Amino acid sequence: MARPREFDRDEALKHAISVFWAKGFEAASTEDLLAAMKIGRQSLYDTFGDKRRLYLEALARYQNVSVANQIALLESEASPLSGIRWMLMAMAEADPAFRALGCMGVGAISEFGQADAEISAMGRQSGEVLHAAIEKALRKARAEREVSADIDISGAAYFIQSTMLGLKVSAKAGLDTTGLRQIVEFAMEALKRR
Repeated sequence: MARPREFDRDEALKHAISVFWAKGFEAASTEDLLAAMKIGRQSLYDTFGDKRRLYLEALARYQNVSVANQIALLESEASPLSGIRWMLMAMAEADPAFRALGCMGVGAISEFGQADAEISAMGRQSGEVLHAAIEKALRKARAEREVSADIDISGAAYFIQSTMLGLKVSAKAGLDTTGLRQIVEFAMEALKRR
């Protein structure tokens, strides 16, 4: 008879996310993961498979939660342009210790690039979900005359996503709140130009 699991799987996964987020895939040792997750090696293999399978599950969870949070911020304001601003500003005004971690998704892009098809596909999929939400906000902003009628919706959505990536990298590199806010304000002014 199989021995019952003696740990909370979801809690263990949260701890694995923290390790991978801080260290990336390669630098996170199995020992780091076991210590953070408070489980034994056999429990890791029995429950999550190998380190790579654990990383993929952790990255998927991180990306799903991150994108859902960003979309919630985007949709939290009555004005679509204010929603975009709030989504960007939330990154600029986050706790500096949190900002210093950067983004696990950006870390995966930096570590793997296009070399790992599965990880690359995960990043593309979450990017497409966010892109669609931003496009929706921009179409609404255009309809409400918050942005120019001739704005390239797809190009503007990519611009916002690139701004988000830049904010995350700049924050990890140590840019302070004032500098991050300036990036957000500049991006918002660029969207409003007619």
